[in-house]
Amino acid sequence: MSRLADLIAQAKAKDPQLGADLEREFRALSARLSFGLNFERHHPEAVQLPQRPIRKGDKVRVLPERGATKQGDQRLWRVTQIVKEQDAAGLQLLGAQPMQTQTVSLDDLVVVAEFHDIIYPGLVSTGKVTRGGDKPYHTVINGENYHVLKALTYTHRGKVDAIYVDPPYNTGAKDWKYNNDYVEDDDLYRHSKWLAMMERRLLIARELLNPDGSVLIVTIDEKEYLRLGLLLEQLFPEARIQMVSITVNPKGTSRPRQFSRVDEFIYFVLFGSAGVPDTLDTDGAGSKVRWRYLRREDMESVRGTRPRQFYPVFVDGESSRIHSVGEPIPPDVSIHRFQAPPGLVAVFPVREDGLEMEWGLTGPSLMRAASAGFVRVTTGNDKQPFIISYLTAPNIAKINTGKLVVAGFREDGTARPCASSPPARGRAGQPRTGQAHHDQNVHEMSRM
Repeated sequence: MSRLADLIAQAKAKDPQLGADLEREFRALSARLSFGLNFERHHPEAVQLPQRPIRKGDKVRVLPERGATKQGDQRLWRVTQIVKEQDAAGLQLLGAQPMQTQTVSLDDLVVVAEFHDIIYPGLVSTGKVTRGGDKPYHTVINGENYHVLKALTYTHRGKVDAIYVDPPYNTGAKDWKYNNDYVEDDDLYRHSKWLAMMERRLLIARELLNPDGSVLIVTIDEKEYLRLGLLLEQLFPEARIQMVSITVNPKGTSRPRQFSRVDEFIYFVLFGSAGVPDTLDTDGAGSKVRWRYLRREDMESVRGTRPRQFYPVFVDGESSRIHSVGEPIPPDVSIHRFQAPPGLVAVFPVREDGLEMEWGLTGPSLMRAASAGFVRVTTGNDKQPFIISYLTAPNIAKINTGKLVVAGFREDGTARPCASSPPARGRAGQPRTGQAHHDQNVHEMSRM
């Protein structure tokens, strides 16, 4: 190391700029981890600013011909003069030896800012949608995400509770631009460039998140999940990090000579007091009891597998309570031919994509649980108008043996089991009808 430092000092004496550049790269190399995720901190990004007026000294690109589908000239030019009488600009190619110049119409140029250029982003309102009266606004910011995040540090540093990041998965597909060009499959620095891009944004996200209690959520697939995990561990050593799998296509996406892909991954980075709630009891009663969806979700439980577990559940549309159940329906009978009794809604176990499944209980078992307050009904969707949840047999057994107690009943008549001492037992109020509220205000902003 001392010999290298001496050589750098000699280079500085002969060429100060060259010596300074060598010293900077030497420090970057010496700061690398001996164990862990090592990659180049590339500065390849550049963003086009199409609404920015072109001025002398700007860096610009020459746009491709109007209507052209191929990629245009990605080289950067410096504007050396504005030729007003021709409505054009004199350009000099950056870094070219020998020097190259040309004159191009202003209409065929776009201003470009490289990553290391200082940008002062601002916001201008581009419209709004008002549907929530005097409720607070949601704000949508359209812009290059790095600059948007950087701008938010002036107003939201340490105040953000949650950040969700859905980055390019770096699959090699030509659906995102990077390094002034596409990151190709055969680019030796493809992973390194992706990591450099992610690191810069995650470091700003860290500035925005509340260290006392917040969460960073990042989605990814198998192409970069290993590198992303190491990057998150290195950037956030104080956080608790967990990766979970999510099913995106149960049937699998076929790939030549490879296994089909059915899932992706989500990283949860938890800071401070943030954590996964240990209860799914939605009224905040302190329960640690899981309410299971009555509709089965596994592909082994499609309609016809267990004939007794496909039947209509009759729900009172006014009170959102289960009235009764019908007889099991054979697999060859369409549910669209079925008519519910007056005043009731027939509910079948149908997924959002229209696939008919089975219930998790037989009809008699469901009615026994419902009569004891162990079945809950909430608003559903157009495929399944009501969502039905229930307490499983083990939890009901714990209630019967006293390991769990019923702390009371909700307005819809369902129980609130918990592990604490129960208050006086009783039903409160009248049944209520659940309704999803979609009124909201949205204010859209665009980066200037």
